[in-house]
Parts: sequence; C-alpha cells; structure tokens
Amino acid sequence: METGSIHAPYDEALMLKNKSLEVEPYLNGHSIYLVGLMGSGKTTVGKILSHVLGYSFCDSDTLIEQEVNGMSVAEIFKLHGESFFRKKETEVLQRLSSKKQLVVSTGGGAVVRDVNWDYMQKKGIVVWLDVPLEALAQRIAAVGTHSRPLLHYEDGDPYTKALKRLSYLLEQRGKNYAKANARVSLEEIAGKLGYRDVSDLTPTEIAIEALEQIEVYLKEEDGMAIAGL
Repeated sequence: METGSIHAPYDEALMLKNKSLEVEPYLNGHSIYLVGLMGSGKTTVGKILSHVLGYSFCDSDTLIEQEVNGMSVAEIFKLHGESFFRKKETEVLQRLSSKKQLVVSTGGGAVVRDVNWDYMQKKGIVVWLDVPLEALAQRIAAVGTHSRPLLHYEDGDPYTKALKRLSYLLEQRGKNYAKANARVSLEEIAGKLGYRDVSDLTPTEIAIEALEQIEVYLKEEDGMAIAGL
C-alpha cells in the first residue's frame, strides 16, 4: 500500500480538495473500489483520490504479483492460467474487505465473480470508470499490449487488436460494471466541460467527477444506510 501523491494545476487541486471535504463526512471511512476495463485509469485516478482523502492506495494486481514471487500478471496467466489468477484476486479482495479508508484499483475482470462484489461492497463503494473503447484502445496501443495477457488472442496492429478484445470484454462484462454504486462516464465529463475528446480530460477532473458521483450515491437513502449514517 502507498499514499498517492499527484500534482495538479491550482484551480483543479482546489476544486478537488473542496469536493473531498464535502464528500468525506458521508464516506464515513468506507473504502472506494475502482472498477473498469484495462487502461481506464484506475491506478492514476485512485492515487489522486487516496491522496486527497488521506486514504491508503493499493492495486489488487500488484498485491497478487507480490504473492506469486513478484511474477507479473502476464506471467501468471501464462504459467498458471486465468482461473489461478482469479482465485488469487478473490483472496486479495477478501483481505481488503476487512479494512477501511482504502482506495483500491482492481483488475479489469474483478467484476465477473459474484463473491468479489460481496467483498468490495462489504465496507466499500464501487466506482466504475467508464471510458469509450476507442480511447482505451488508443491508450493501450500507445504503450504496447505485451503486459495485457487477454489481448494476445487477437490479430492485427496494436490498436485493432486492443479494440477488438476490449469490445468483446465489454460485451461480456458490461452488466457487471453496471452494478457499481457510482458510474463515472468520461464522455459525460467531456461534454460537461466542453471538451471535444475525452483524451483532453485530466486525471484530476476525472477524480472530481468520481467524488461527485460518490456523493450522489451516498446521499441517496440506500447509500446512506450502507454508510451507516
């Protein structure tokens, strides 16, 4: 675990801090679990949220890697298979579920097992970072697909390969992501701020929207009950 530290322009940083102060009383120390497809920015946004809330940050994939002798996720998939990885993922989420004041970046497939939802929502709020597939494919293609084991099944150039696989994964997991307590749509943020492209959004702007959506959820009757307020 680590405490995130991110620098942002003053106005954004001030808006982020003010929003965190509004949300904090409603959070009541409950953890935040970020879900979404690979490349959706869960780690980057998670570190910003952890820093402004004074929470600890952890990445479930990193915790799994540490448990398997420092082996990368791609290596774990190759040597042990996806089912082994998913089992380890559930074990990690089970351990984290007993803690509070965490921001957790989960793996893209963490949403597929019902038991994982039980753990994430035990003392936490699940937030879906919903990023357009084309934007995700561009991000992944720019850094390469070598670290993404689920992308190895497609043919073509990096962008086409990523877009095909992401489309398939969203089709398989879309209903699971939609079970999140709060949804952060990058298209909606871009529209609200007058940006033509979601790639123009800063991670801080996305983090502010995440806090706003968490606040909306917690102010609803069911959310308030879950938060123990």
